[in-house]
Amino acid sequence: MIDLVIFSVLFAALALVNLYRFVKGPTAPDRMCAVDATDIMISLAMVLFSLYSGRGIYLDISIISAMLGIINTMLIGRYLDRRRWVYHDDDSKNNN
Repeated sequence: MIDLVIFSVLFAALALVNLYRFVKGPTAPDRMCAVDATDIMISLAMVLFSLYSGRGIYLDISIISAMLGIINTMLIGRYLDRRRWVYHDDDSKNNN
């Protein structure tokens, strides 16, 4: 039980650091990294709670949450990279 309390305190401290980076992040990629780190922390917490409680449903939810977080990060990263929205076929037509 003491292990769960220690983890909870450390988890709360890391969550505050992520919240600070999300609020004060000077750029959008900094904020995106903070959200991605928060998603990873939540997945980790669900895995550890699944081990603590002995119920496998939290492990399944954690895996799904991690997969959605990866997709979310890729979509936001593609949105933030402005040059990737232009199709490569359009670039080849402009060069001719």
